[in-house]
Amino acid sequence: MDFMLDINIPSPPKRISYGDKLLLTGSCFTAHIGNSLAEMKFNVLQNPNGILFDPRSVAYSLVSYIQNKQYTQSDLFQLNEVWNSWQHHSVFSHIDAKQCVEGINRSQQTAHDFLKQADWLIITLGSSFSYHLIEGETKQGVANCHRAPGQWFNKHMMTIEEINTVLDGCLHQLWRFNSNIKVIFTVSPVRHIRDGVTDNNRSKARLIEVVHHLVNKFDNIFYFPAYELVIDVLRDYRFYDIDMVHPNYAATEFVLDKFVQNFIDGESQVLMQEIKKIVTARKHKAFQPATKAHQQFLQAHLEKAKLLQQQHPAVDLSAEITYFATA
Repeated sequence: MDFMLDINIPSPPKRISYGDKLLLTGSCFTAHIGNSLAEMKFNVLQNPNGILFDPRSVAYSLVSYIQNKQYTQSDLFQLNEVWNSWQHHSVFSHIDAKQCVEGINRSQQTAHDFLKQADWLIITLGSSFSYHLIEGETKQGVANCHRAPGQWFNKHMMTIEEINTVLDGCLHQLWRFNSNIKVIFTVSPVRHIRDGVTDNNRSKARLIEVVHHLVNKFDNIFYFPAYELVIDVLRDYRFYDIDMVHPNYAATEFVLDKFVQNFIDGESQVLMQEIKKIVTARKHKAFQPATKAHQQFLQAHLEKAKLLQQQHPAVDLSAEITYFATA
């Protein structure tokens, strides 16, 4: 007897391998995938603007990397003594406007250079809701409200046509910039409960509809069903955090396992297991670090890390090698 729905996850013809460069952007669920891939020593750059949720913000940020847009202090606004950018997460905010701009532009340059050579772009969309400033000549769209008063903004659920237009236009610019890049879309399983249950479902449905339209339209776009894996396969509040909104550790690990099985090539999956042993060993905290047994433990893993690094130059184990050599 089956107690869980099965789900078919088509794999791309050529799957991700070590040596590939992966840029990840989008909602907070992006960080779960990106952090795990980074820990397993894949070459990743994630969220150069910080966390983004809606298609307009994701598309705007990607176009800004393509154009290597450089921000100035005139692009910032000050709120509660802190300078912020409407297009960036608050991790870029700073009490000093100059330092705020410098941090943003360093990230822009890094993203521009990385995206030009990237093999994969992973986009996680979180919501169809987009926010725009009410005042100002351009009625500027914002990626982050920075806890500004709600009356400053107009909240709008983007239509399917609007989402398709902004993403389709962005993709065409992307392929002119980097003709070899492949795109993986996911829709975040995080519920935006502040929008209300009904509007959250409408919002997710619009994202899913547009993404599948794009997948069917272009040969080098693929869909990973993170949303369906949590909502329809796990389908239980046991797999949510205490807020009943965010998938918990067990759920995110389940989703990541499915991603690895279907989007990472077989040779890299084997290598991941060896790297995981090294990474886990580095986290080991000895009660008696001066003992001969612990020194042998460090030496054994130092040799393993050196051998893996030698056999797989694309994998950077320098931090682990330094740790085992000096701990």
